[in-house]
Amino acid sequence: MASHPQQLYLASASPRRAELLQRMGLRFEIRPTHVEEDDSGSAGPEQMVRENARLKAATLAGAEPDSLVLGSDTTVAIDGLVLSKPVDMADAGRMLRLLSGRTHTVFTAVALHWTAGQLEHIFIERSAVRFQELDAARIENYFRQMNPLDKAGAYGIQEGRELIIASVEGSVENVMGLPTQRLALTLEELGFDFWN
Repeated sequence: MASHPQQLYLASASPRRAELLQRMGLRFEIRPTHVEEDDSGSAGPEQMVRENARLKAATLAGAEPDSLVLGSDTTVAIDGLVLSKPVDMADAGRMLRLLSGRTHTVFTAVALHWTAGQLEHIFIERSAVRFQELDAARIENYFRQMNPLDKAGAYGIQEGRELIIASVEGSVENVMGLPTQRLALTLEELGFDFWN
């Protein structure tokens, strides 16, 4: 059995996750998978992101048994509610009003699959994000700066952060969609070297 995967694949079309892997200095290729994700949150946010990440990684790992496949999923949760990607701008506004002046949790699951090495490793990172008080004008101004429709919770931390976010406890990269510090430690613990 091979002692190290041949390649690292990112099973995601997310430009933010690709950017974070590049910042880490990893060699990887992007291979998005097309799976039916569960965004209902009916089983709770942790179980939801865990299963979505596992599904993305496992789907590609079957076709690429000699490679390490990374699947990831991120969501926002408050009061036991999961805030996935908004369906329209009105829904995005509703989400930001719900988060206004309060602290919520961002959950990201990372699934690593290497079929030939019989490896399936999944971890979940949590970050606490506190929002500023948001009025209608501030929300409108924020939406002029970024598109909330492709982001869980209707916001991104990389654009217009100063307009909406008061503080972050935990990994900022986790809020962006990939907890890079924990991922680096995990790859080292598993003995995988994909660094340039």
